[in-house]
Amino acid sequence: MAAPFFSSPFQPYVYQSSQSAVTAFQILGGESQIVQIMLKSQEKLIAKPGAMCYMSGSIQMDNNYIPEHEAGFWQWLFGRSVTSIVLCNLGPEDGFVGIAAPSPARILPIDLANFGGEILCQPDAFLCSVNDVRTISNVDQRPRNFEVGAEVILKQKLVGQGLAFLAGCGSVVQKILAPGEVLIVDAVCIVAMTCTINFQLKHSHPMRRVVFGGDNQLMATLSGPGVVFIQSLPLPRLSQRIARAVAAPSLRDNPKFFMQIALLFFLAYVMIVSSLILTDV
Repeated sequence: MAAPFFSSPFQPYVYQSSQSAVTAFQILGGESQIVQIMLKSQEKLIAKPGAMCYMSGSIQMDNNYIPEHEAGFWQWLFGRSVTSIVLCNLGPEDGFVGIAAPSPARILPIDLANFGGEILCQPDAFLCSVNDVRTISNVDQRPRNFEVGAEVILKQKLVGQGLAFLAGCGSVVQKILAPGEVLIVDAVCIVAMTCTINFQLKHSHPMRRVVFGGDNQLMATLSGPGVVFIQSLPLPRLSQRIARAVAAPSLRDNPKFFMQIALLFFLAYVMIVSSLILTDV
């Protein structure tokens, strides 16, 4: 069984799958972490393109299209990768592979056997997997557990009985929701959650944010039972902070400024007309 993600990142772990396969792995580092996975002879590891950091000399890396990942034609058409990195140990001795998180993130070992064999996650959260794990990218999120628009947040499903590694930016919190328990969270902060959670998505006062500024948050209402993993620093929020710090402020970079000015002129016009009408009366 995979060790919980909140244990010491320097402690080596051993994962035992339901097929009696044993995989040893070690999570290195404190923030921008690396997971080092031991591969026996002829064992394979599937990873996201660009995630491999280092590997032993007996490991062979191939960039292959895997049909069972069900990546979809539309993702390829709009520039998304439909291939995966397959790392196989061709030597007689044990080898190792180091998979790195693409951002300041914590790596979460997820034993799918503990979550009913499937879990939903953000498409950028998946790093790699061993044993029986399939990645379904074109998730149809119209069943009863999801409202319209939820597919914008969670687009990927992991199915199987193996071990998957996910990356959560910043600090990661695991919440176990009891039946009927409700949790409200910023939707972009959700790394992954079980399919048993009822998910409802809504905007957080969009007109008020247009007038007074601020980002338009998508608030998700989660109802148990189930498990959800929450990240403190989602990548879109981090990239926005970096862009604001680097780019010089201007009217062109702040289109909401024109809407605010137009609204102020409209309110001033309404107040003047109202005062004239009241004065005539």
